[in-house]
Order: sequence, then C-alpha cells, then structure tokens
Amino acid sequence: MAELAAEGIHDPEVMPFLVPWTDRPPAEVARGVIQRHWLKLGSWEPQEWSLNLSVFHAGVVVGVQSISARDLAITREVATGSWLGRRHQGQGFGTEMRAAVLHLAFVGLDVEEATSAAFVDNHASHAVSRKLGYRPDGFDRRVIRGAMVADGRLRLSRADWARHRTTSVTIEGLAPCLPLMGISSA
Repeated sequence: MAELAAEGIHDPEVMPFLVPWTDRPPAEVARGVIQRHWLKLGSWEPQEWSLNLSVFHAGVVVGVQSISARDLAITREVATGSWLGRRHQGQGFGTEMRAAVLHLAFVGLDVEEATSAAFVDNHASHAVSRKLGYRPDGFDRRVIRGAMVADGRLRLSRADWARHRTTSVTIEGLAPCLPLMGISSA
C-alpha cells in the first residue's frame, strides 16, 4: 500500500482529499499510509471504527477501500472512502471495490444507509457513486490548498443499493468480528 501510494494516486495539480496527505515527498506519503493504517487499528472502538482494506488484483495491491462507522448499532449507517494507485485507475477497480464493501455493509452489517463524498470536480468518483445508486445529499464548503472547494455528499439507501447491485460477493468469518463493530453477533 505504502509503495503504491508513493508512486502516485492523482495528478499533482489536483487535490482530491480533504487532508492533502499526498502533497508530501514519496517517502513521507508511504510512511503516512502505514501510520494511518496503524492509527485506525489502534484507536478502534466498537462505538467508532474505521477498517482500511487493501484491494488486490492478480496478486498485486491496486488500492485501499475503507468503511467506517460511529454507533453503528444505533445509526445503521456507514461511510466509505477509497483510493487507487494511478496506474490502476480507469479499469473498473473503483466500482468493484466499492460494490464489495457495500455488500459487506448492507448484507454483513445490516446497515440502512451508506455515505460517501467527493469534490464536485472529481468526476471519476461521482461516476462510481452514480453507477452504484448513490443520490446527492448536499454540499459542504471546504478549504484545500488555501482555496474553497465544494465537497459533494452522497447517500445510498438499502433499497437503492439493491436496485444497483452489481457484484457477487461472499462474506466469510464475519460473525466473531461483529461485537468489535458494535453489533451483537446473536
């Protein structure tokens, strides 16, 4: 993951992330990926967690897909985020990895809604969201690199996900993990 991120995730002229972590030198980007991964695992609580999943194709890591929640047993809502190595973009991996994590959310975790967000000029991310059934959910004003950008919020209901479901996914071994996610395994 770290090496892939250090190779580049996006055009350096554009910043698709709320935190401009990719503006650093490659070695610092790589270290930051590892530090964030361990930070999220180390701060995991059933009431608030974030799972960063490595995505592989043909044995090669192509990106990261995350899913997170706060008070999942009550809110029944997760948020997703992702990045792909630049050389793996435009090949359908973004759609497949988000579809897989949405299956985990709706089938494995029994959520009612999933959220995501992308800057309005991030057309690739918005295309993936539309393809999977997300609907616009408003905008937030953000400051990135000293300039205001519009961050488009997106929301996917269980019903919309069912209508746009594209991937066959098998979930194995989830039951023992459910209490760690704040859900009773019964």
